[in-house]
Amino acid sequence: MAIERFGSLHGEDVLQITLTSPDGMEMRVLTWGAVIRDLVVPSAKGPQGVLLGLNSIEDYVAHSPYFGAVVGRHANRIGKAQFTLNGETYKLDANEGANQLHGGSMGFGTRLWSLIGHTESSVTLSLVSEDGDMGYPGRLIATCTYTLLPSSTVRIELTAVTDRPTPVNLTTHGYFNLDGGADILSHHLMIAADYITPTRPDLIPTGEIKRVAGTPYDFTTPRTIGAAEFMQDRTIYDTNFVLRGPYGVLRQAASLMSSKSGLTLELWTTEPGLQFYAGHLIKVPVSGLNGAHYRPHAGLCLEPQRFPDSPNNAHFPSSILEPGQVSRQVSELRFSS
Repeated sequence: MAIERFGSLHGEDVLQITLTSPDGMEMRVLTWGAVIRDLVVPSAKGPQGVLLGLNSIEDYVAHSPYFGAVVGRHANRIGKAQFTLNGETYKLDANEGANQLHGGSMGFGTRLWSLIGHTESSVTLSLVSEDGDMGYPGRLIATCTYTLLPSSTVRIELTAVTDRPTPVNLTTHGYFNLDGGADILSHHLMIAADYITPTRPDLIPTGEIKRVAGTPYDFTTPRTIGAAEFMQDRTIYDTNFVLRGPYGVLRQAASLMSSKSGLTLELWTTEPGLQFYAGHLIKVPVSGLNGAHYRPHAGLCLEPQRFPDSPNNAHFPSSILEPGQVSRQVSELRFSS
């Protein structure tokens, strides 16, 4: 384990914490945005970097599309940047047209977190979000713990407590590429979901829950992301999938495979939903890790989450956290080759 200065923002140091495991994993975490900047895992063909990342804190602030960050207070989108709770309507910071995305213009993925604990294989960061922050009620304390486990596994635990009822939906926003190629369209993907929550053009859910069978969103068996028959339909993947199994129980949500590297990633989570974003908007004007140039589909996101716009859809699983409760999300990234 090593801690070094990665840069500074507003006179405060941004730290980089490097974790290692006996089986050859190495992960670099920033205190800015609780970002996983780099993750290298062992494979049959040698060490393989599996996440998109940048080379300076200035590049992250100016150009990062949430690369590797923990986003919140409410990840994904809230329609019209408002919700009503206990009879009171709260106006939020709108940062995507009329809507809010990933907690607003100063969401958790753009903040400096505090380093509160570490070992050779784990790091814990914390963030305090005051009452009224980005429009949300209640003082919220969020924590993020990353742990390297045996058998090439990363465990991610996100928790939060509050002093007033408030929506909470924290998630990780890593962009995966399992072989270092120019894009992920030849990766094979399986998502353990028979339904999605379809959206309007502004990506706010319509409130419906629709079957994936017979549609381009059917990943119930592994298939390539860029399968020709679907790319011809110009399908854009930035969609919440309704995961099978009980909310709160750790279970497999997805598998991602690259035949080029031989690596497989299994994502396990306790969350009810999974946002699959295929990275069609990626266009970063600066070089990334190892000099890579990130263009559309350079990486994909698999974001375990409560449903987008859930505060405005009573039939969606609730994201409301009450005082005295603990919001807890556990996810695991399990790599094999």
